[in-house]
Amino acid sequence: MLQPGPLWLCLGLLWLGQSHAHSLFTCEPIRVHRCFEMPYNMTFFPNMMEHYDQDIAASKMEPFMPLAKLHCSPDVHHFLCQAFYPPCIEENNVFGPCREECQTVLSDCAENIQIFGITWPPELQCDKLPSCGFRNSDSSIPATTPIKSSSAKRDLGIWCPFQLKTKSGFGSSFLGAQDCAPPCSNMYFKPHDIDFAKSFIGVCSIICLGATLFTFLTFLIDVKRFRYPERPIIFYAVCYSFVSLMYFIGFLLGNKAACTDPFHPTGMFTVVLGSQSKGCTLLFMLLYFFTIAGVVWWVILTITWFLAAGPKWSCEAIEKKAVWFHSAAWGIPGALTVMLLALNKVEGDNISGVCFVGLYDLDALRYFVLAPLCVGVLVGLCLILAGIVSLNHVRQVIQHDERNQEKLKKFMIRIGVFSCLYLVPLVTLLGCYTYEQSHRSNWEATWLRENCQKYSIPCPSKDVEPDRPDITLFLVKYLMTLVVGISSVFWVSSKKTCSEWAHFFSRTRKRDPISESRRVLQESCEFFLKHNSRVQHKKKHYKSSAHKLKVVSKSMGTSTGGVPTSASVSVATIKNQHFPLPGLRRRAPILRHC
Repeated sequence: MLQPGPLWLCLGLLWLGQSHAHSLFTCEPIRVHRCFEMPYNMTFFPNMMEHYDQDIAASKMEPFMPLAKLHCSPDVHHFLCQAFYPPCIEENNVFGPCREECQTVLSDCAENIQIFGITWPPELQCDKLPSCGFRNSDSSIPATTPIKSSSAKRDLGIWCPFQLKTKSGFGSSFLGAQDCAPPCSNMYFKPHDIDFAKSFIGVCSIICLGATLFTFLTFLIDVKRFRYPERPIIFYAVCYSFVSLMYFIGFLLGNKAACTDPFHPTGMFTVVLGSQSKGCTLLFMLLYFFTIAGVVWWVILTITWFLAAGPKWSCEAIEKKAVWFHSAAWGIPGALTVMLLALNKVEGDNISGVCFVGLYDLDALRYFVLAPLCVGVLVGLCLILAGIVSLNHVRQVIQHDERNQEKLKKFMIRIGVFSCLYLVPLVTLLGCYTYEQSHRSNWEATWLRENCQKYSIPCPSKDVEPDRPDITLFLVKYLMTLVVGISSVFWVSSKKTCSEWAHFFSRTRKRDPISESRRVLQESCEFFLKHNSRVQHKKKHYKSSAHKLKVVSKSMGTSTGGVPTSASVSVATIKNQHFPLPGLRRRAPILRHC
């Protein structure tokens, strides 16, 4: 008769604390025919080798069956059944093999173990098992335990696979299991789908980066052109240039930032959950900060448009509020980013290669992604509609001024088209996030049911309808994230922009430093040569003229009074004639301008 041992009771209590499902301890009847002949008919899972159900234990027990068929030891069959299907009674006692029995089996079957190449589990090392002498002879288990009829399958809860275990202390959680993370290889899609998605995201990020940089460089060429109320478009473009840059960096890195090395030697690469990776944390901070900042600048843009159209604020009056605009645009995203870092909500994305929030945590997705986007869309849409109504009222007032009425009409159309180019992708992105958060639980349950045998974890007791995501959903989500930034190009696309860029390139060619220095040296040489020739010519001319004047004065005589003669006046006039340098002539317009 088997007797309960204190070690197995502690082991049962340890298993009891590993999962919420084990708070209701129950024994289950043995369903595997290999152990039907044992003096007990009830068992408990998981066993000491962390097999979570009888089917997994049966598959793991298969390599040991040659020992039982050959009867290399009289205790081998009993020992294997106690190890893989531990006996259990209703008094919360779990039993297992003992040390002396293990030593006997190992010594009797050592040759067969070597012949069949059987790997002895480390959990079944004899020195780790309790001694048979410590079992209490007063307590015994009956040959059979009454089986309670139960049609429901026992729910063991969600257990983290050993391959997906992570280092404790980082707060990672996956499917409700602590210190666990999803595999780096995507859970839902095949490798070729992931490769296509990565290339697609890389191309879109390059296009968005080029468009937003073009908008910003156009602003730098002529800063005075973009004043309030349209100045927020520039900052909005800068934000999405950083967003596209982060996705492009994720494309270049692959999964180096989004995934981490396995914690166990036999483990797998897992997705980063938490702020354990500095590279992933940095990508998350920049991506989330500028994503939310772009939304806030869109709201500020609608506010400035409304102030200009409704209360008729001037550009100067709106510009005086720029400090408040910048405080809100950079302060709100900064506060949310710091809050997420404090809550340890950083998550790697094994599709795009970046790190974001809400990829596996639905609460973080709802409160830190969906909520800010919804608020931005609603507030911006209301302000845009109010501004358009005010502009339409102004257009009706100036019905007789056809020129200004036409300009105002074009401006209203421009605002409407730009708003649609922003709002349509953003609303589509909100739809993708909403669909994802409503189906994420079913996707994970389907993956768990399909892979529970692979990872040797208990399968879900509830039957759920298979539900898998489509790769198109994620492609549309990433596309809409980046297309939102491209809309800024529409606002700067005009003939004036083309003329400014043409003037910039022509001015750049004229100001080429090498050609400019050569031109200055050539002009200087020509000037000095011409000036020297003129000076020599004037000297010769002056000598001959002076000689002629002296002759005239001798023949005609001079006045002794204070009034000079005509000849002396002529000489004085010639002597006082100076030939100024070209540099002085060039300086005169500058002085007049000053």
